[in-house]
Amino acid sequence: MKTMEIKIRSMIKIKSGCFALGHCLWAVIALSACRQESAPTPPPEQPSAWPRQTFVVNGVVKELEPNGSTVVIQHEAISNYMAAMTMPFEVYDPKELRGLKIGDAINFHLVVTSNEGWVECITRRENATESSNSAPVASSPPVIRITRAVEPLAAGDLLPDYHFTNELGKAVNLGQYKGGALAFTFFFTACPFPNFCPRLTSNFAEAAALLGQKPGSPARWKLLSISFDPKNDTPQHLEAYAKAEHYDPDRWSFLTGDPEQISELADQFGETFAAEGGSITHNLRTVVVDAHGRVRKIFIGNAWTSADLVQEMASAGTP
Repeated sequence: MKTMEIKIRSMIKIKSGCFALGHCLWAVIALSACRQESAPTPPPEQPSAWPRQTFVVNGVVKELEPNGSTVVIQHEAISNYMAAMTMPFEVYDPKELRGLKIGDAINFHLVVTSNEGWVECITRRENATESSNSAPVASSPPVIRITRAVEPLAAGDLLPDYHFTNELGKAVNLGQYKGGALAFTFFFTACPFPNFCPRLTSNFAEAAALLGQKPGSPARWKLLSISFDPKNDTPQHLEAYAKAEHYDPDRWSFLTGDPEQISELADQFGETFAAEGGSITHNLRTVVVDAHGRVRKIFIGNAWTSADLVQEMASAGTP
């Protein structure tokens, strides 16, 4: 009886592992592919019972970032979720990246919840052409984006005046927000991965709520979410997106406009974006500007929190 109990427990443990994708058809493949016995434990501050989706994806390693927990992957299209593109993904367990090299063809699991995404069960495909039933990842043609040469901006620099159109169809310019604290970020509404644009939008929503309640908040402040997909993110589309976030138009605006204006402002802060595989690959930049119109803080990536933004905004709002 004791031996049988051990075997049953072992079977249960395996079935709760990375290859549990809803059908046992994947069992043999995932058992050899997944290097962990169970999915990584979510961060302590997150609920333990997330609704989650798991996708099995083929890709190619393009970069291994110095932090040891991020890998840039050029991946195939993910059916009903994401177009083929090149983007960074995080792992909870850095051991997942051991032994990987740039150029490795890999198979991995992309796990997505309502507010988090990561990769796990990474395995090299030694003979990618023969072992994969999926089409190989195709390289996208280079995207040429012609803009006026602009100087990069850093903390302390005066923010130039750029002109846009907000979600209500009204013309706005950055110069009109002088005298108060200003923060803006870049995004596009069709971005599906929760760690990217949705996280920036969520952080702005939380920051707006905090600024409206926190003692010592500046009297004048404004948040701007600037879309780098003006073809699809029309004012009408942005308004619908904004309403879904229960935004206050007096405090938070969603902007579109001339692609050249958007590109030049993005270039000045190191925000890069390009069409790839039917979607947009991009990095992340969020900027805080003080009451004098000077750059106070540039947040790189998505590690900042709404509390970090509120703290910078409180200091930036002093004329």
